[in-house]
Amino acid sequence: MKHPLLATLTRILSVGAVMLLGGCNMEILSPKGDIGIQERTLLFTTTGLMLIVVIPVIVMILAFAWKYRASNTQADYQPKWAHSTAIEVVVWTIPCIIVAILAVITWRSTHALDPYKPLVSEHKPVTIEVVSLDWKWLFIYPEYDIATVNEIAFPVDVPVNFRITSATVMNSFFIPQLGSQIYSMAGMETKLHLNAREAGTYAGISANYSGAGFSGMRFKAIAMSQEGFDNWIKEAKAAPAALTPEVYAELSKRSEHNPVVKYSSAPPAMFDFILGSTMTKMAGVDSATCTPTSNNLIAGIN
Repeated sequence: MKHPLLATLTRILSVGAVMLLGGCNMEILSPKGDIGIQERTLLFTTTGLMLIVVIPVIVMILAFAWKYRASNTQADYQPKWAHSTAIEVVVWTIPCIIVAILAVITWRSTHALDPYKPLVSEHKPVTIEVVSLDWKWLFIYPEYDIATVNEIAFPVDVPVNFRITSATVMNSFFIPQLGSQIYSMAGMETKLHLNAREAGTYAGISANYSGAGFSGMRFKAIAMSQEGFDNWIKEAKAAPAALTPEVYAELSKRSEHNPVVKYSSAPPAMFDFILGSTMTKMAGVDSATCTPTSNNLIAGIN
């Protein structure tokens, strides 16, 4: 028969776990891309290794507290006990072995999961240039001469090469089910390489707080068949508006909870201009809004 105290403790822990995890989104534990799958494996492996120490320690704390409680007069109390070589060997050797294993895993995974490392594939990668704004994401497809706001699409099993920068404050580009997050910073270009093994619509977020509109700074990452991707490109090319310098100047102004927008064309090398303007033309940056001034933007692209 289960002890009543143990049963009560089990119920308390169960309810606590539900309350703590009830609001969690487990997208990271349900990866749909090669990088995400490798990162989940790494997460499970390292957690399992750490639990080798954590679980026995927790169990012993509870067991000792129960055994040596004040009401248990049968406990073997040894007030003059001070040292045990065997215990010292165990408590030092096991953690040292685990730390050594974790060090090897960390070294290998750091190189294998380098976000700047292109994915090996027989398919030609799709390049997407990413610009974080307040509070929206601008995506430019240089190979297709289109641009979008808060939505990207790419074929299943095709590598996606992201070039990432910011036209404002620092943000963090993250598609949890596909893999690594990486920062977008003004005047700097970061890179990320991902793919999707299954068709679907995956949530994209900013993982770095960037002001009042941060909570609405989300986008959709849609993995689809090659035919579906071709149709998506055609739909974007048929959009009524083009991403002209004037449109971008308006887009760069602060706004929240922005809808998905497609642009039928974008100026050549627009990403490189945005990157360069925040790095070399700091005198043309408004310190109050941290966005490039419209006159410099239009003149620079034209």
